[in-house]
Amino acid sequence: MYKRNIFGRLAQSAAAVTAAVCAAVMTTVGYYSAALPDSYTCAYGSEITANTVLPITAQELAESRAAFKNVSAGGAGRSSKNVSLRLFGSVPIKDVKEETVDRPTLAAGGSAFGIRLVTDGVMIIDMKSVSGKCPAKDAGLKIGDVIEAVNGERVSTNDRVSEIIKCSGGKKCTVRYRRGGKEHEVSIKPVLSEGSYRAGMWVRDSSAGIGTMTFFDPETLAFAGLGHAICDSDTHEPLPLSEGSISDVKVNGCKKSEKGEPGQLVGEFTGGETGSLSANCDGGVYGSLYSLPQEYTAYPLAFSGEVHEGAAVILSQTDGGEPQQYDIVIEKLSAGCDGHDMVIRVTDEALISKTGGIVQGMSGSPIIQDGRLAGAVTHVFIDDPEGGYGIFAEKMYDYACAAVKEQQLAG
Repeated sequence: MYKRNIFGRLAQSAAAVTAAVCAAVMTTVGYYSAALPDSYTCAYGSEITANTVLPITAQELAESRAAFKNVSAGGAGRSSKNVSLRLFGSVPIKDVKEETVDRPTLAAGGSAFGIRLVTDGVMIIDMKSVSGKCPAKDAGLKIGDVIEAVNGERVSTNDRVSEIIKCSGGKKCTVRYRRGGKEHEVSIKPVLSEGSYRAGMWVRDSSAGIGTMTFFDPETLAFAGLGHAICDSDTHEPLPLSEGSISDVKVNGCKKSEKGEPGQLVGEFTGGETGSLSANCDGGVYGSLYSLPQEYTAYPLAFSGEVHEGAAVILSQTDGGEPQQYDIVIEKLSAGCDGHDMVIRVTDEALISKTGGIVQGMSGSPIIQDGRLAGAVTHVFIDDPEGGYGIFAEKMYDYACAAVKEQQLAG
């Protein structure tokens, strides 16, 4: 009887341990199923890399081998297949799409460049009462709306919008505008104030500033920079691009970042235009260079799954000299929204002494890890300027390719 009780208790303990292990495995599988992406890109001759604590491998599905292997996914040097991600090589997590491509080689930037942007339409940046009323607000317009036309005339400057309203004689003006990607139309009745008809809205039609180029493609001359959109300083909304250009700048120095107050590069535009802008989006600014620089250093692109926590460097220009290499650490990978794919920290004492960490204008500084172009600096932590966010270079490369295609279709 005594032995049977011992064996019974051992069996119960083993069952409890087994149940606990199974529960832990299922919890882990559930976490990875939600956290890991539904598609991966890798170079020919390599396999999916999942930057996880526990080992995860990819196993090609039988139906994929039969139906999808080596099927073109839209261009030369690209194929796709379906694979199963498995924990410890055996526990299924989820099925994903694996695209295999020729690994691009891109020229790293690091140099500051000037950006001039003209908006597509004009953006409302403020509203105020005139003669006790705000006609624009009363009509339903909001800060951040983009006005495309007034009385049927397309507008691209704040001067023209103001002129049309002033000449209205107080009669209603029809305004067509964009909000959240959708077009709307309202009527505004201007009011007389200080001898002129006004609508009570202030608009912006252009922007200029300094950023850092991330990379350019030596074959197509397509370039990418900033890693985040150029936003209006008042509304913080991305400015809709009509046209724009980039130019060389002379960096005279920088104002150091301090806790609670980000610093910035100080410079001036020099010379003529060196390229044209074709896109301003959450992932940065994109366009085409007019000519290939005489000297540049090329790096193979790191796919998002290949970027990992640990040591890396950035290339950045913080004075009138050439871009320099500075040590950083990639502290965390988040694969979140554009511009927040990784958390980085400056560890290079020379850069910290010179800039305090990350400053405005360094956005776009390329991140190099394991000899590959891994990403770009995008944001500084205001209360911790030695830290900030970065974006995967693969995302920026996809945006750059899309911008080239749009230019080709438009041209």
